[in-house]
Order: sequence, then C-alpha cells, then structure tokens
Amino acid sequence: MHEGLSVVIPAYNEEHRIGSTLERIVSYLSRRGHPFEILVVDDGSTDGTSRVVEDFKALRADAGLRVLHNPANRGKGFSVRRGMLEAVHGYALLTDADLSAPIEEMAKLERAVIEGACDIAFGSRDLPGADIHIHQPWFRENGGKLFNWAVRRLLGIPFRDTQCGFKLFRMSSCRLLFERQRITGFSYDVEILYLAWNSRLALREIPIVWNHDAGSKVSFFRDGLRMMIDVLRIRWSHQRLPGRPGAGRSS
Repeated sequence: MHEGLSVVIPAYNEEHRIGSTLERIVSYLSRRGHPFEILVVDDGSTDGTSRVVEDFKALRADAGLRVLHNPANRGKGFSVRRGMLEAVHGYALLTDADLSAPIEEMAKLERAVIEGACDIAFGSRDLPGADIHIHQPWFRENGGKLFNWAVRRLLGIPFRDTQCGFKLFRMSSCRLLFERQRITGFSYDVEILYLAWNSRLALREIPIVWNHDAGSKVSFFRDGLRMMIDVLRIRWSHQRLPGRPGAGRSS
C-alpha cells in the first residue's frame, strides 16, 4: 500500500477493549512494511478510554497514534467524520473499537480497492460467504436485516449490510463524501454509501469474518427509530444530488 494507510477508530467508553485492539492493529500493520497511522477519536468518554490510549501512545512511539478528543459525546457519525477528515494517508480504514471484524480481514478489502480499483470496499455479514462466528441476538440480527431492506427500498442502493463498521476508502475520491456528511449518529454509514452511489463511485460489498461483541453501544430499541428517521433525513437532504439512486457502480 504505497500511499499509506490511516486507521480510524471511533471510541466511546472503550477503556476495557481499546488497549488490546490497538496492540492487535499495530502488530498486524507493523509486519507489512507500509506507512500507517492510527487515529482514535474519543467521543467524550466518561471512563478511562483516553488514559489507556495515551498510555499506549507513550509506550509505542512507532504506532503513529493520534488521539482526537471530542469535548462531549457527539455521536459515532461525528467521530468518524472527524477522523476521516484528519487522515493523512491515501487510504483510510474504518474499524470498530471491539474489532468484531478481525484486522486481518482488511486484506480482502485491499484487494478490491487497490487491485480492483474500487473507491470503497466494505465488510458484509449478510452476503453468501460471510463467516459469523458469534451471532447477535435473534431480534437484533433480524432487525438489522429489516433496516437494510428499508434502506434499499427508500434510497435505492443495493447493499445487504450498510452498518458493518469495517470499511476501506480511497481518500482521493472519498474525502468529499465526509465533507458532505450530515448524519452524526449510527446511520452515518448509510449516508456515506448513498452519497458514494449517487456520485458514481465504485463500491464493493465483501463477505467477511465477524464476531458479535456483547459490549456493543447500539441499542436495538433505543436507536432503531432514530436510525429510520435518519434514513428519511438522508433522502430529503440529498434529493438534489446530481446522480440518482442506482447511479453508482457495484463490483
């Protein structure tokens, strides 16, 4: 990856997981011999997340670690946008702090973006070939499928799993997407993919290995309605896009 890689990790109250996550990512990336940086966006955590990350940074000066502090809890979408716009390398990987998708799965996304010339490659838990070792609770897993069905119907994008927090972006073509992003909550993924699709970027959804983590911050009941309202906001906010639903390229 000659242009280098920025890894963006949104984090809220991840004191007990972020240290091991950083260790796994740095260990993997260090063996590859390509330049990289890691950006942890601390979204106003009230626990020791910031302390753990700063301690790791002091111990591993080779990690290229930067910590961005939100003064208050602004939302996952806000944190992702901030991290992506701060990224300095040619490619940027978004990954969750719990590493539900193992960092080694990044190689699948790289093949699509670098060798296959896609602009965005993103992990999917709902395509044939996905390997789910630990499933979500039944109501949450099926609620996610229902949400994605609604996204396809309302926005016209064809993807099966917009919400998997494991995505690789070619920043030369994708930085503008984050500049235009408005959703600050959990539906930011939908907005980014919708903008990319209508901008005629090349996108690819890729089945990956994935393990549900019981510490997930998304509440099916609390956040589900907000996410559906956000989908309607996305359609309304971007209805004058130069493209149209179905305008992108899916490979």
